[in-house]
Amino acid sequence: MTGRRLNAIFGTLLSGAIVTSLLQTALTTALPAIMADFSLTADRAQWLTSAFSLTMAIMVPATAYLIKRFPTRVVFISAMSLFALGILLDLVAWNFPILLGGRVLQALGSAMILPLLQVVVMTAYPPDRQGLVMGIYGLAASAAPVIAPTLTGLLVDAHGWRSVFLITLVLSLLVLVPSLVLVGNIGQTISLDFDPVSMVLCALTMTGLLWGLGQMTVSPWPNMVVPLAVGLVAGPVFVSRQLKSSHPFLDLRALGNREFRVALVVSILLYLVMMGGSAIYPLLIQETMGDTAMVSGLVMMPGSLAMALMSPLAGRIYDRHGIRGLAIPGSLLLLASCLGTAAVNDPDQLWLLALCYLIRLLGVGCIMTPIVTWGMRTMTPAQVTDGSALLTSLRTLGGAFGSAGFMEVQTLAEGYRGVGMAFMAMAALALVQLILVVVAMAEHGSGPRQGRG
Repeated sequence: MTGRRLNAIFGTLLSGAIVTSLLQTALTTALPAIMADFSLTADRAQWLTSAFSLTMAIMVPATAYLIKRFPTRVVFISAMSLFALGILLDLVAWNFPILLGGRVLQALGSAMILPLLQVVVMTAYPPDRQGLVMGIYGLAASAAPVIAPTLTGLLVDAHGWRSVFLITLVLSLLVLVPSLVLVGNIGQTISLDFDPVSMVLCALTMTGLLWGLGQMTVSPWPNMVVPLAVGLVAGPVFVSRQLKSSHPFLDLRALGNREFRVALVVSILLYLVMMGGSAIYPLLIQETMGDTAMVSGLVMMPGSLAMALMSPLAGRIYDRHGIRGLAIPGSLLLLASCLGTAAVNDPDQLWLLALCYLIRLLGVGCIMTPIVTWGMRTMTPAQVTDGSALLTSLRTLGGAFGSAGFMEVQTLAEGYRGVGMAFMAMAALALVQLILVVVAMAEHGSGPRQGRG
C-alpha cells in the first residue's frame, strides 16, 4: 500500500474518531440544561455520560474480535452508521429513556473506531513515525474529549442542547459518506468463532462495578453491594476463561509485557482524574459559581486549545527523546492542577480555575498518547489488537468510574467544600500516578522506540 493511500485511510479514520470522541464528554456542559428540560436530578442525568463510557468499556473487548474477523472497511462503516443513528435518536428524543438509548448507540459506534485507528497506526506505520502519528491520533483519543465541553458550552447558550446533536450528526455524515470510497482494508482477517459466554461475563463485570460505584452515596444497600458483588464474581471468571482458551475473546497475555502493564495502569489513573474533572468543572462554574454555560466554555477554552496543540508535539518529543521528559513533568502538572482547583472558593476566582484547567490539560497532553506508544513499543503485531482493546476498555471504564465516583464525592458536602473534596481525592490519585511513573522510568527505561521485541 502506498504512503498516500495509507494516509487517506488514516485521515478518514481519524476524522471519524474525532467526531465520535467529541460526544464522549460533550454532554457534561449541557447536563444542567438537559436536567431542566427533563426534570432530572444530577445523579440520574450523569448516566448520560456514565452509560456512554460503560457501553464503550463493554464493547471494546468485542472490538478486538471484530477487527480480527472483519475487514477494516466493514468495521468502520458499521461503526459510523451506528453512531449517526444514535445521534439522530437523541436529536428527536422526547424523554430521558430515548435520550439514554441514543447515547448507548453512539457508544457502540465510538467503541469500534478508536481501537481500529490505534491498530492501524501500530501495525501499518514504521516505528520511527509512530510517535508522531500516535500524537495526531491523540487529537481524537484525548484532545477531542476535553475540547468538547468548551464547544458545547458555546452551543448550549446560543442554540440549546439539541444543537450539539444536530451539528455532530452533520459532521458524522460528512465522514461516513466519503468513507464509502476512501477507506480500504489494512491487515488480514482470520476466521474466529464468537464467544457469547465471554461477552456476557465481560458485560456483567463492567456493569456490576460501575453500577455499584454509582450507588455508593445514593442507596448503599442493596443497590451498591449486589452489583459490586456481581462484578467482582464475574471478573475473575472472565479472566480465567480467557487464559484457558486457545482462541480467547480478549487475549490477556498482552499483560505479560511489563511496559504495557505500566502504561495500562498510568492510563487508567489518568482517565480517572481527567474524566472526573471534566464532569465537575462545568457544574462548578454553572451551579456553584453561578455563571452560564458560555462562561464555562470560555474558562475551559485556553486549556482545550493547549491540549490540541500539545498532542502532536508530544509525539515528536517522544520520537526524539523518549517518555521520561513527558510522563514525569506531565504527572506533576496534573497534580498541581488538582491541588489548585481544590483551593478555589470564590466566584471571582474564574481566572484561577482557567489557569488550573490549562495546566491540567497540558499535563494530560504530555502523558496520554506517548505512554501508550511507549507501552506497546515491544509488543508483537499479533498482541497489538488485543492490547489496544484491553487498554481502551479499561481506561474507558476508569473514566466512567471517575465521572461517577468523583460526582459522588462532591455530593458529600455542599458548594465549594464538596468540589474541594473531589479534587483533593483526584490529587491523591495524581500523586500515585507520579510515583508510579518515576519508579517505572527508572526500572524500564524511557528511550524512543527501538522496534518490537
